[in-house]
Amino acid sequence: MNQLPYQYESVFAPYIEGLIRQKKADGFIYDYEAYILKFFDRFCLENGYDEPLITRDIVMKWSIQRETEGINYRNQRVSFIRLLSLYMNSMGINSYIPRLMPSEAITVPHILNHDELKAFFNVVDTYLPKNAEWHCLAMEYQILFRMYYYCGMRLSEGCNLKKSDVDLQNGIIMVRQSKGNKDRYVYMADDFTLLCRKYSRKMARMCPDTIWFFPGRMPQIHILKTSVDRKFRQLWNMTPYAGKCEKEPTIHSLRHSFVVHRMNRWMAENVSLEVMMPYLCRYLGHSSIEDTMYYYHQVTDAFRIIRQKDKISGKVIPEVTPYEE
Repeated sequence: MNQLPYQYESVFAPYIEGLIRQKKADGFIYDYEAYILKFFDRFCLENGYDEPLITRDIVMKWSIQRETEGINYRNQRVSFIRLLSLYMNSMGINSYIPRLMPSEAITVPHILNHDELKAFFNVVDTYLPKNAEWHCLAMEYQILFRMYYYCGMRLSEGCNLKKSDVDLQNGIIMVRQSKGNKDRYVYMADDFTLLCRKYSRKMARMCPDTIWFFPGRMPQIHILKTSVDRKFRQLWNMTPYAGKCEKEPTIHSLRHSFVVHRMNRWMAENVSLEVMMPYLCRYLGHSSIEDTMYYYHQVTDAFRIIRQKDKISGKVIPEVTPYEE
C-alpha cells in the first residue's frame, strides 16, 4: 500500500486517496497534486459537503478565482478536481466533470539550470568596468546577484538594503517595507554570510560614509534598480547560453530559480511540502502559500524532478467521456 503524504477527512477522502494511490502506483510522485487536494478536502469540510458526489455547484464554488492567484493557478486547481471526477466516474459515481480551461497567455520566466547559473556567476566574478572609479560596482554585483539567487529576494529589496539592515554577525537580513508594506527576516547560508562579511570590510574602506549596503555610483544613494536590471542583461549576454533560451532570463529569474530549485530539492529528498511551504512563503514575503505554489507551478521546467522519478511516464488513468450540464 502506497503511503500517502497527507491525511484527508472529508466525504471525498476515500476517492482522493484512491486517486493518489493509483497515480503513485503508475509511477508518478503526485505529491503536489496531493497537496492541492488537501486544500479541496478542507474546502469540502468547511462548506459542509456530506454527499460523496462532485456536483456542478461544488466545482463552480471551487473555481472562483482568488485575489492572490493568477488565472493559470486557478485553472490548475480546477484541473485536479477534474481528474478526481474522472476517477470517481470510472468507479460508477456520476460526478460533474468540468471542461478543460485554456490558460491565459502570460510571461513565463526562464528558470536557470545549474550550468547556466555557473556560467553566469563566472562572468559576474570576472567582470571589471573599464572605469576604475566603478570597480567597486563589480564587487557589488558579485554579492547582489548571489543574494537574489541564494536568498530569493526581489529586485528592489536588494537595492534598498541599508548596512544597518544586514546583521553580518548572525547572517540575517531585515527586509523593510517590501511588497504589501511588510517587513520580514531573511536568513543567509553560512558561506554566503562569510562572503558578505568580506564584501562589507572592503566596502567600508572604499565607501566609508555610505549608509547603503549596495551604494550606487554616487555613494549617498543606493544602486538603482534600472542599473541592476541592465547589468544583468549585459552579463547574461556574455555567457555561452545567451540567445539560446526560448525566453531570455531577467533579474527576477534568479528569484524564480531559487524557488524552483529549493522545492525540487525537497521533493527529491522526500521532504514534506506541507511542513515546509509555510516557511518558504514567509521567507519569500508572500501573503499566502498559494502565491508560492503558483510561483513554482507556472514554470514547466519545475517538473524536472517529477519527470526523473516517473517510472512509467506513459501510463495514466483512462478517461471516461467528459460531459457538461
